[in-house]
Amino acid sequence: MKLTLRVWRQKNADADGTMSTYEVDGVSPDMSFLEMLDTLNEDLILRGEDPVAFDHDCREGICGACSLVINGDAHGPERTTTCQLHMRSFRDGDTIDVEPWRASAFPVIKDLVVDRSAFDRIIQAGGYVTAPTGSAPEAHATPVPKPDADFAFEHAECIGCGACVAACPNGAAMLFTSAKVNHLNVLPQGAPERETRVLDMVAQMDEEGFGGCTLAGECAVACPKGIPLVSITGMNKEWLRATRKVKR
Repeated sequence: MKLTLRVWRQKNADADGTMSTYEVDGVSPDMSFLEMLDTLNEDLILRGEDPVAFDHDCREGICGACSLVINGDAHGPERTTTCQLHMRSFRDGDTIDVEPWRASAFPVIKDLVVDRSAFDRIIQAGGYVTAPTGSAPEAHATPVPKPDADFAFEHAECIGCGACVAACPNGAAMLFTSAKVNHLNVLPQGAPERETRVLDMVAQMDEEGFGGCTLAGECAVACPKGIPLVSITGMNKEWLRATRKVKR
């Protein structure tokens, strides 16, 4: 396959960026999208040019570090992470636009790499359990109803890639935050901090400068792990419950 790539190039956070065009030949349909970018970078290095900076780690669809906007879609045309997107999803001769996440809370560091530490600070605000639990308890010592366990596992699948933010027309982080709130709040271990967790995490989310949620639903469509849109509704209910309890 021969492809034309239009890639966002930006020297650093303070520099202006622009789309640069590259031709990539000899692309196998079985290559992952990141392997295709590796091929591009090998050619650039051989020509003495600066390779395209992009983030990656596990390349197994687990960490979410590989996040890119491809032809206007977060992670590309398939509902998966960028590293698990294969070039058979494209056709010979295609022109492909490759951009970083676009959100004020995710500033560009270089080229396709963005700073997603805003997510880390939301987690630090309350996405954990600090209640003393002692030694590891017997597996069945704290019964958890099956629906609650399923709900918690579904939300725990969030890998924090940021596709929800990139896809949202408002740049909101509600789906990410709701996943982190809901998967702890529904479990007995998360109950002692149930109110402070949702209040603190939502407050930190707002402080980071993410946009407001209007339930456009693009976040759930783009999420590679299938976090449902009703997760946001669940967090809103938790937030209302917590504010009423605090007022009392």
